[in-house]
Amino acid sequence: MTEPYAVPVPRGYRVGAWEVREPIATGAFGSVYTGRRAGGKDAGLPRTAALKFLPTGTGTPRQLAHLRDLIQREIDLHRRLRRPRLIRMYESLVVDDPDRPELDGATVLVLERAEGSLSALLTASPRPAAGPTLLAQICEGLAQLHRAGWVHGDLKPANVLLMPDGSARLADFNMAAELEGTHAYTPAFSTPDYTPPELLWAEIGERGRRIRPSADVWAFGVLAHLVLTDSFPLSGATPTARRDAAAAYARGTDELRLSPELPDAWREIVRDCLARTHEARIGTEALLRHVEAAAGTGRSPRLPRLFPRRARRRTLIAGAAAATAAVAALGYGITTWAGTPGGGHGHGPGDDIDRAALASYGAGELRTDRGVPAGYRKLIVDSAHACSQPDVTPALIAAMLKAESNFDPDLSDPGNQEFGIARWTPAVLRWWMRDDGVPASATPTPPLTPSVSIPAMGRYLCYIDPRLKAGLPGDKRVLIAASYRTSYGKVNDTGGVPPKWRDYCARVAHYLKEYTPQGSW
Repeated sequence: MTEPYAVPVPRGYRVGAWEVREPIATGAFGSVYTGRRAGGKDAGLPRTAALKFLPTGTGTPRQLAHLRDLIQREIDLHRRLRRPRLIRMYESLVVDDPDRPELDGATVLVLERAEGSLSALLTASPRPAAGPTLLAQICEGLAQLHRAGWVHGDLKPANVLLMPDGSARLADFNMAAELEGTHAYTPAFSTPDYTPPELLWAEIGERGRRIRPSADVWAFGVLAHLVLTDSFPLSGATPTARRDAAAAYARGTDELRLSPELPDAWREIVRDCLARTHEARIGTEALLRHVEAAAGTGRSPRLPRLFPRRARRRTLIAGAAAATAAVAALGYGITTWAGTPGGGHGHGPGDDIDRAALASYGAGELRTDRGVPAGYRKLIVDSAHACSQPDVTPALIAAMLKAESNFDPDLSDPGNQEFGIARWTPAVLRWWMRDDGVPASATPTPPLTPSVSIPAMGRYLCYIDPRLKAGLPGDKRVLIAASYRTSYGKVNDTGGVPPKWRDYCARVAHYLKEYTPQGSW
């Protein structure tokens, strides 16, 4: 692993009946590894599983309280619900290892091992032929949850896992909540593209945000439109623009314009899911009947194998095109895929295909032939897309990372208190490392991972852009880079790039031109 994992666990480490094998994915707080059962036979446990490590023994009190709440939600649901369309949890463990303080006290969820996620499938093969059947199975999973009195709260492609037989399972129940009458209460986190308008600016009480099953129905409508047309139902080039479009639609000042490529059998289904108000949305049971009819399934059948046995570790083969992507984590509640800078993972015959898929991510905005490490392309492109300012582009972020560190994730400059791929000062990073605008409760300690550093850079550049004076000479993107090195106030007062930073900005300008696709400069 070139990029440090949030919870580093050595290969061969034993926890319970499990031996840790190769890594799968990591995020800001947790990491997932393949686990192999050690010892004798156990009728209740499979030979392999996914081990999700969450550091509930270390961290600040605020972080621990938040993590424990999310983990307890997931454990409660898994322990109380066993449904064929929900990913299975076999057991939960707590690490007891005082000699390893970074692991001691960590919670480990032993989960069913999937072959990939719907997110990775859509990246590899937009509008997959199996899409309607997968949607029927996803809807069946929602119906199973709602019948049992639970709301998922975060339905999206990354949280739909695909099994070795090609079937779909719902996963990542961190935001799931049990209904109390007509409502449940969930943490105030969600993915804007899949959040209904009434929740985008909902009031947050002591118990969190009130949510109804109709929120899952809205998310299903968005997901169905994406699977079937390779586009979102609400227009906009960025999540922020699409969020604004959703608000305008909910107010009645804009209409819902579904893609003409949406099959007729699905058009009314999506419209019923995306009704302006929660009261007008279709109920889950009626939705399931309509979806199964449109998909041509009674009880959703198993799909043909999507994963060839020779490349089952990491490779996702999508239909006859055999296109592959491993750019999204496997939906275990881990949000950042952790590949090496080269894009491969060093585990088996699928690596070359994984590398090719990562290396082409965002090719229309970031050149693929100028040395931007494949393992960072998704972070760079997605961080730029999260900003609505047109000057904050993938090429700008890539050029700045090149000038800052030459893409070195392990950069350490203690004299200047700068660390990691974006040369963050930890005390400054804490203000930009969260996407909810709230500073982290504790200053991060190096090493600083790219999965934290790169999105934080995107947020800070997005903050800088509108604060630069209009009419300053030069390329505004370069002025943004100068502001990152000093401040937007200094750039405004100087009337351009300060002399001290002209060499730095010349390098950024050079790489900006290198990384911008021809015809876009």
